[in-house]
Amino acid sequence: MLKKSLTLLYIVVVAVMAIATFVEHATGTRLYDAWWFTALWALLAAVAIVYFLKRRVRRLSVVALHLSFVLILLGALLTHLTARSGAIHLRAGDATSQYATIDGRLHPLPFSLRLDSFVVRYHEGTTTAADYESHLSLTDDEGTRPLVVSMNQIGTSHSVRLYQSSFDDDGRGTVLSVNRDPWGIPVTYAGYALLFISLVWMLIDPRGQYRQVLRAVRTANGEQSGSRLAKALVLFIFLSPLTSHFSPLNAAPVLPKETADHFGQLLMLYNGRICPVETYALDFTKKLYGKRHYGDLTACQVLTGFIFYGDEWSEEPILRLKSGELKDARQLPDYCTVNHFFRPGVGYVLGPYVQEYYQGGQHDGFHKQVAKVDDQLMMVMDLRQGTPLKLFPYTPTGGATRWYSPTERIDTLLVPAEQRQYISEIFTLLYQEVLQGNFGQVDEYLSLMQKHQQEQGARSLPSARVLWAERVYNAVPFATILFMLNLTMGFLALAFFIWIAVSQRKAAGWIARLMYAVCCLSFAALTFCEALRWTISGNIPMSNGYETMLLMAWFILLITLLLYRRFRILLCFGFLLSGFFLLVSHISQMDPQIGRLMPVLRSPLLTLHVSIIMMSFALLSLTFICGLTALVLHLSTPRSPLSVRSTTSLALLSRVFLYPALTTLGLGIFIGAIWANISWGTYWSWDPKEVWALITFMVYAVAVHERSFPLFRRPLAYHLYVTLAFLTILMTYFGVNYFLGGMHSYA
Repeated sequence: MLKKSLTLLYIVVVAVMAIATFVEHATGTRLYDAWWFTALWALLAAVAIVYFLKRRVRRLSVVALHLSFVLILLGALLTHLTARSGAIHLRAGDATSQYATIDGRLHPLPFSLRLDSFVVRYHEGTTTAADYESHLSLTDDEGTRPLVVSMNQIGTSHSVRLYQSSFDDDGRGTVLSVNRDPWGIPVTYAGYALLFISLVWMLIDPRGQYRQVLRAVRTANGEQSGSRLAKALVLFIFLSPLTSHFSPLNAAPVLPKETADHFGQLLMLYNGRICPVETYALDFTKKLYGKRHYGDLTACQVLTGFIFYGDEWSEEPILRLKSGELKDARQLPDYCTVNHFFRPGVGYVLGPYVQEYYQGGQHDGFHKQVAKVDDQLMMVMDLRQGTPLKLFPYTPTGGATRWYSPTERIDTLLVPAEQRQYISEIFTLLYQEVLQGNFGQVDEYLSLMQKHQQEQGARSLPSARVLWAERVYNAVPFATILFMLNLTMGFLALAFFIWIAVSQRKAAGWIARLMYAVCCLSFAALTFCEALRWTISGNIPMSNGYETMLLMAWFILLITLLLYRRFRILLCFGFLLSGFFLLVSHISQMDPQIGRLMPVLRSPLLTLHVSIIMMSFALLSLTFICGLTALVLHLSTPRSPLSVRSTTSLALLSRVFLYPALTTLGLGIFIGAIWANISWGTYWSWDPKEVWALITFMVYAVAVHERSFPLFRRPLAYHLYVTLAFLTILMTYFGVNYFLGGMHSYA
């Protein structure tokens, strides 16, 4: 009865958390703040403790692990009952010794604060914030001392922690978050420390379940196991979708490739950083046409075509339209011209629908596609007006560099007359030479522009190493090449293992070595790609959906190479899974642009948090592949001895991944909680991503409790469970990003 009660409560807690994310998204109501939600967790903890004590578990690693969760819940309860939080708003020169809670009540501080100044630190030459700093004077019984509070740098005194929250629009005021939690934080952190120790202990405990799994692997015959696993595979046939082939008209005039490439070597302020124009040209062309090139024309030729031959290029069918209600209702072709949406006497034909979308709140499929097409068209209109072409830096003596576009209004007090004249006239000269076909003179002007950038760009200019990295990255479409290579090799490896199993022949060693070499090559290429993105951005590439997909593929290839000699079948799984994640990054709505990190994300804990979570997801993805393979095999040959042996072998392989996956997932979740507590004063805010990560951890944790749930000792039941459990990962990663939103939402 106790076990059934615990199981029911566990299911209810998981279900309530899942439902609460959708309720909050739909209505804005937070169920997590209700008293009954706290009571539900308390009841689950109490029943779990009684059940655990009744079973008389004596293994210290298991006791420590479960005790850590009790401490974490106890710390959360103490925080809920005793902690106080609020905010302080200060203008420059103002002082206060109070803070206001959310209900508007004032509470005293054990010191007084005065705001001396508020400073926004920008990345050199840009208007992208690198950090926000409040320079304060703190006065208490010991005197007055300076205190700086910024993103990821909290101020602490008398058990009160101060966090940079926001600031006034005029930059002369700051808002600080105040948190006072003397009891909850120590208990919670003690629980985190014990959790970290016990999760690792779980993997190395000589008498633990994971070591038993590894011993079972060592005692199995490697060749026989490999043969059984090979026979377990079923060839999945993917029908390539028929793609519509479109031949660009290429009727519009263009610059010669060499001249366009020369233009692409100029630097510009784009996406919050200084980068080659070539980067902007690639993004511009992909957003319009869906590819890195337009027929035989490079992205730089497309960009300069719209700049210098705007009227002609507005008649070019380059605007790619995906299937949707707008396209169907208007019977639009796959590729439209810009002028198609502008009619004499009518004007902008999408204008009324755009207004309905942004002002009338009509967000049906038709209006959503209208908004997407409008974004594409506005990008062209902005370019024709020269707005995004911030190509001209100016650095006053002792001042900060600013980059200007040729049509921008320039403050006469900041920029000398000769600089203003140069910025406003150089494009007129370029345009005249382009129309006359004097491309040699155009190249000379471009060289003069490069010289001007070097003279006036000062410290905002990227280094030669960064520029080299970006040009190499722009030249090679790594994700496209590697997803095709890895998926192809995955299917070839699958066919190879099946052929060996069916023919009962000895494996051709040179073929296996060749596939392993290709896997090494793919891993090296993806590592090089990640290194290039790291060099370009200055941050470890794991800050958005595109980069985490690449990181997931990287971890899968790494795991494959490390464990290949023990589990040969991993070569097939590694190729297929890494290829799938690279394909998702290539064809989905994820944005591959390289930009600056928000100040709050510039923390070393972000690197640990994201990388460990991605490692866990990669391992859990491998358990999914094992489960799916076993289930397909069982459905095709349900009672054969081969099916029984293979599903057992696959279950063993899956458990090899499951235990370290749970360890890394637990570490990743709670490292993220520590980072949140350091950055904005709360280690758990019930954000949808946090909730679904916890749900994923709780769902997968059930599968390792074989003694409490003997059902999981049956391979088929285990495979079915971990296959269905993978849905929680899909929801955590994709569902939250694209449907629920929240602080952790990125794409």
